[in-house]
Amino acid sequence: MKRFLLSLVLIFITSTSLFAQRDTEHWIAPFYASSSTTQAVYLSTDSVTPFDVTVTSKSSTAPGNVVGVVTISKGDPKILTIPSANISVNTAANAFNIIDRGLYLKGAKPFFCTLRLVSGTTHGEILTSKGKAGTGKEFFVVATPSTATSSNFTAGVLATEDNTVVTATWNTAVTFIGGAPTTTTNTVTLNKGDSFVYAGLAGANGQNINNFIGAKIVANKPITLTNGNVNGNFGSVTSGGSDIILDQSVPVERLGSTFAMVRTRSSSADLEGGIIVATENNTQVFLNGSGTSVATLNQGQMYRISGNDYVAQGTSEHFNMLVTTSKNVYLYQLVSILNQNETGGFNYIPPLNCFLPRKIDELPKIDEMPTGTGGTSVVPLASQNIKLNIITEAGATVTYTTNGGAPITPTAAQGPFPLNGSTAWVTYGIELVSGNLTILSNKAVTAGINGGYSTSGYGGYFAGFSSIPIIAKQIGECIPGIILEVDDSYETYQWYLNNAPITGATSHTITPTAAGNYTVKVTMGTCPPVTTPIYKVFACLQQTTQNINICGTKAIVPTFTNSTQTPVPGTVVIITQPTKGTATLNPATGVITYIPNPGYLGPDKIVYKFCGNATEFIDCEQVTLNLNVVPFVLTDRTIRACQYAGNGFFDLTTANVTDNAIPTTKKFYPTLADLDANTNQITNPTNYFSGLGSVYVRVLTAEGCVGNAKITLDFFPTPVVKEATLTECFLENNETQARFNLVSANVTAETPVTKKFYPTSTDASNGTNEIIGVDAYLSGNGSVYARVFNSNGCYAIAKINLKVTPPKRSPILVDKYICIDDRTTLDPGPGYQSYRWSTGATTQSITEVAVGDYWVILQDAGCSVKQFVSVKKAQDPVITSIEIANNTATVMVSGGIAPYQYSVDGVTNWQDSNVFTNLTRGQHTFYVKDSFNCTPVSVEVTVPNLVNAITPNGDNVNDYIDYRELAYKDNLTFVIYDRYGNKIFTGDKSNNYRWDGTHSNKKILTGTYWYHINWNEPNEAKTPIKYTGWILVKNRE
Repeated sequence: MKRFLLSLVLIFITSTSLFAQRDTEHWIAPFYASSSTTQAVYLSTDSVTPFDVTVTSKSSTAPGNVVGVVTISKGDPKILTIPSANISVNTAANAFNIIDRGLYLKGAKPFFCTLRLVSGTTHGEILTSKGKAGTGKEFFVVATPSTATSSNFTAGVLATEDNTVVTATWNTAVTFIGGAPTTTTNTVTLNKGDSFVYAGLAGANGQNINNFIGAKIVANKPITLTNGNVNGNFGSVTSGGSDIILDQSVPVERLGSTFAMVRTRSSSADLEGGIIVATENNTQVFLNGSGTSVATLNQGQMYRISGNDYVAQGTSEHFNMLVTTSKNVYLYQLVSILNQNETGGFNYIPPLNCFLPRKIDELPKIDEMPTGTGGTSVVPLASQNIKLNIITEAGATVTYTTNGGAPITPTAAQGPFPLNGSTAWVTYGIELVSGNLTILSNKAVTAGINGGYSTSGYGGYFAGFSSIPIIAKQIGECIPGIILEVDDSYETYQWYLNNAPITGATSHTITPTAAGNYTVKVTMGTCPPVTTPIYKVFACLQQTTQNINICGTKAIVPTFTNSTQTPVPGTVVIITQPTKGTATLNPATGVITYIPNPGYLGPDKIVYKFCGNATEFIDCEQVTLNLNVVPFVLTDRTIRACQYAGNGFFDLTTANVTDNAIPTTKKFYPTLADLDANTNQITNPTNYFSGLGSVYVRVLTAEGCVGNAKITLDFFPTPVVKEATLTECFLENNETQARFNLVSANVTAETPVTKKFYPTSTDASNGTNEIIGVDAYLSGNGSVYARVFNSNGCYAIAKINLKVTPPKRSPILVDKYICIDDRTTLDPGPGYQSYRWSTGATTQSITEVAVGDYWVILQDAGCSVKQFVSVKKAQDPVITSIEIANNTATVMVSGGIAPYQYSVDGVTNWQDSNVFTNLTRGQHTFYVKDSFNCTPVSVEVTVPNLVNAITPNGDNVNDYIDYRELAYKDNLTFVIYDRYGNKIFTGDKSNNYRWDGTHSNKKILTGTYWYHINWNEPNEAKTPIKYTGWILVKNRE
C-alpha cells in the first residue's frame, strides 16, 4: 500500500537564520528503486526577495546539465518534477558502477529542499536534503532489516568535487546488484557529479541486508549519501507489502549522543521505535533516563529500539522517548501509519543540543505529494490527518503559523509534555496542520510531521542537521583560493590556526592564507562556547615559470620560490623531458643535469616537480624551466673612473663583457701574461687603483664555459673650474662680516654640476668639515673652497674669495652747535649713490635744521649705512664770579666758546676785557657772550658803599663800618684782617655785620686794616661776588 511519512525537524539559531537544511547549495545522491517512481523537489525560503534556484544533474542532456530553474520567495514555494533518469536507477547495469545521476541545487539565498517520491498508489517517501551539512568524508550506512524477499537496500553516493576517491567497507560477504566484489571493500574514483550506488536484495532471512547495515564509506573529498530500502518492510509480518524507506544521511562529524522522539501514528511495537548504528566500539545505549544500558555496540553494529519503549504522558495519547548514548551514533526513527506494516519509513533524527534553532521558516505544502497528473503536487486526500510533533527546551514559548497567518499558541491538551530522563526538554503533539508551516520558539526547538492518506502515510525531517558546528569548504581546494565556512546562524565566531586565534577572523567565513589546522569557536545565547573539529587546509601546488640562458651543461637545483621548507631530493620528478638535450635526475641529491645536444643553440624546456620536508602540510612546486642555449661570447669593454693626479679607482666588475644573463665567475689580472699564468690576480676588483691602461678578465660559467676579455681603463673628464670672488655688504651687527651665498659663486661654466663647500683647502681635499648653511654663510674677509662634481661624479676644487664691503660713513657729517633759535645745514658731502634722511628728504643736504637728532642712510657700492648726527644747542657761557675792588669789578667766565665779549648795564657797548673800572656804588648788570653770539648771559651785582675810615670814639660819627644792608645776599661773609693777616673780626648775623674797631672787646691800634666781603647773588647761577678793600681805624690815643 502507498506509504509516505513526513517527519519534520527544523533547527534555527537566531531570528533570521536557519540551520542545516536551509542552505544555498544542496546535493542529493541517487538511489536504487525496485519499482518505478515519480518524484519532485519542493523548494521554499524565508527570503521576501525572490531569487532563482537552478537544478542540475550530470545526466541531463540540456545545456549546462540544467534540469530546471524556479523562482522562490517567502509564501511562494515551488515544485519541480524530476525525471527518474536524473535521480534513480533500477537496472543491474547502473548499480555497482560509476554513473552520472544525482542532483545539485544552487540558489543566491538559503532555501529548503525535499525530494518527495511516490510509486503509483503503493509507495511514498520524503527525502530531506541537509544542504552542506549532508556532505562529508565519512558515513555509516543505515537501512531497515527485512526478511521479505522483495526487500532491498540502497546506498548511493554523489561526488561534489573532481578526483574524489570513495571506499566502502563492510564486515562480511554481501551480494550486490550489478557487482561481485571478492573482498569486503570497494574503491572508486569519481568526478564532480558522478555517483555510485550500492544495492542488494534481502537475501536468506534478510542476512544480505543485515551484512551491509553499518558499512563504512569514506572519501578524500566531500560526498553525500542517500540510504535506506526501496522497497522495505521492517515489521514482524512482511506479507502485507512494502514501502520506500529512504533518507539522506549526515557525516560522522555532525552526529550526537542525545535524542528525543515522539511516536507517530501507529501503536504496534514492531512498526515504531528506531534504529541505532554505532560509529565507535563500546558504545552504550540508554533509554528514558535509565542508568542501565539496553545495548553495548561496536563500530557498525545496529540496535533496534522497540516501539514499546515510548512512554505515555498523561491521558492524551502522547508518547515520547529519550535516547542517549555514550558515544556519537546514527539514530533513525521508524514510523508507520495505522499499524499497517506496508506503510513503514524512517527518518534521520538530529541530536538535541543548545544550538538547535529558535525558528523554522518556512516548510512548503506539508500536506501535498507529487501524485497528480504528470507528477504535479496535490493534496492526495482531503480527509488526511497531519500531526505536528514539537520538541523544545523546557520553559519555552512556542507558536506556529500556517500560510503566513497569525501565530497560534498550542493548547494545554497539545503540550508541553515532560520527557522522562530529562528536565531540559518537553514535547508537543498538534493534529490537523497543513499548508506552508512556520514554527517559532524563544528557546531551542525541533519539530517533525507525520501523516497519511488512504493506506499510505508519510513524514520527514527538514532541518537541524548542522546544529553541531562543523567547518565546511565554501569554494576552492587549497591555498590560495579556498574559503571555509560554518553556518551563519551563530552569534559570535573566532577562527583559530593551529590553536592560535586569528586576529580579525570573527565572521562565519574565512579565507585561509597559511596551511594548517583551522578551527572556529562559536557561541549562541547561553550555550557554552563550542569549538569545531579541525579542518586541515593545505597549500596548492605552486606552478612557476623560470627563464634562464645557458651556454652548456646546466645543473638545476630545485629551490622553492616562496616556501621556507627544504626540498626533499626523493620527491623531485621530471614531468616533461627536454627535446633539444637530455635531463638526468640524481635521486640522491635531487639535482637535474641538463646537457644540450652538441652544437644546438636555441630554446628548450623542462618541467619538473618537487616537495618540501614538512611532516604534514607539505609544500610542492612545479617549475616550467624555459632554457635558452646561447653561445658563450665575450666582448672587450672600456670602463671609466674619475682621475686625480693621473690615477683613479676602477670597479672592474662593472665591465659587462658577456652579452647574456648567464651567471658567471670572474677573475681579473693586470696583464694578459698574468691571466695566462694565473698569477697576480687582482684582489680588490671593485676598488682597483690605477692610471690609464688595461686589465684582463677570465670568465667562467657554472656549466664550465670559459673565456677572456680585455678591459680598457679610461678617465672621465674632470670639471673645469676657476677662482671666484663673492662680495657682500657688511652686517649691521658685525661690520667686519657679511652673509655669503656660496652657491652663487661662478666657479665653473659646466652643467650640470653639484657643489660641496669647505672652510679650507685641506678640508676640501679630504672631504671633511663640509659647510652646511651654504646659502647664508657668515664670514669676514677670507676664502672657502668648493668641490665641483660633474655628472660622472668627478670633482675639482675651486677657491672662492670672500670680500666684505665695509660701511662708508661721511667724515664731514658731524654734530653741530647752534644757538637755540638758530637753524643750520647738514651735508654728508658728495660721492654716494643715494641719500635718505630721517626727515624724508633724499637730497645730499638738508637746510633750516633746528636743534635735534637726525640720521641719513648713505648708499655706496650697493651697501647702505645709517649715520646719526645731532644739532645741539650751543653751551651758554657762565659768569662764575665777580671780584670787586673799590670801584673796579673783574668778571670771571667759564663755558661757552671763547673769545668772550663783556658789557655792563646794557648790550650795546661790548668790550673784550673782563675788567670794569670807575663803577658807581649801587646795582650794576654785567653781560657776557661767547663766539656763538647767542643771547648774552647776565648777572646783577651790588657795588656796596665803600667806607675807608672810621673813628670809633663814641661821638656817633664814623663810629662803625656797617654792611647790614647787604644782609639779604646769600652766604654773606665780612672779615677784617690786620696787616699780618690775622683775622680780627668776622661779621655775621649776630653782630649785624657791623664793626666798631674793637677786637676781643678792646680797641685796636690806629692803623690800616684789610677786609673782604663775599656773597652770592640771588640769581639762578648764584654768582659769587668778592669785594675787597682797606679801612683806616683812628682811635683816640
